[in-house]
Amino acid sequence: MENNGRVLDAAREVVLAVGVRRATLTDVARRAGLSRMTIYRHWPDVRTLVADLMTREWVRVADRFATEDPVTSAVAVVRALRDHPLWRKIVEVDPELLLPYLLDRRGASHEAMLTLVEAAIVRGQEGGTVRAGDPVRMARAVLLTAQSFLLSGPTMLGPASLEDLDDLDAELATLLERYLRP
Repeated sequence: MENNGRVLDAAREVVLAVGVRRATLTDVARRAGLSRMTIYRHWPDVRTLVADLMTREWVRVADRFATEDPVTSAVAVVRALRDHPLWRKIVEVDPELLLPYLLDRRGASHEAMLTLVEAAIVRGQEGGTVRAGDPVRMARAVLLTAQSFLLSGPTMLGPASLEDLDDLDAELATLLERYLRP
C-alpha cells in the first residue's frame, strides 16, 4: 500500500491520544484521510496495524545506533525506547499488548532487532572488539538482556530518578561488555 507511512503516522497519533484498546481503524482512517476499506485491505484489525507501527518505530530507534559498537548500541536503544512516547503509552495504558511477544512468539520487531544486533556483532568480531562465537546465538542473548532491562529494569528502582536509570544503564553496559568482549 503506497499510503503505509501515512496510515502508520495516523495510527501513532491515535494510539498516543487514546491508547491501543480505544483506537479504531475508523479513527486511523479519518486521521489519515483515507477510507476504512483502504485500511482494512491491508490491516484486518488495530492490533495488526499497531504491530506494524511498533516495528517501524522500534527499528527507527535502533537504526540510529546501528553503526555503533554492540554494547553502546544496546544501551542507547534501551534508553531511547524507555523514553519513546509510543513505548511509554503502551507500557502505561496497554501493557498486555506486549505479552505475546514476551511469552509466545517473536514478532517482526524482534526479527528486525536481531538482524541489527547480529550485524553489529559480526562487525565487532571482524574488528576484534567482540569475542568469537555464533553471532545468531549471541544476538539473541544480547536482545534478551536488553529487553529485560527495558521492560523490568524500572521495577528494580525505587521512585525512579535519572541517576537511578543511569546506574541501571551502566550495569547493562557492564554486563554486555563482559559477555561480548574478547
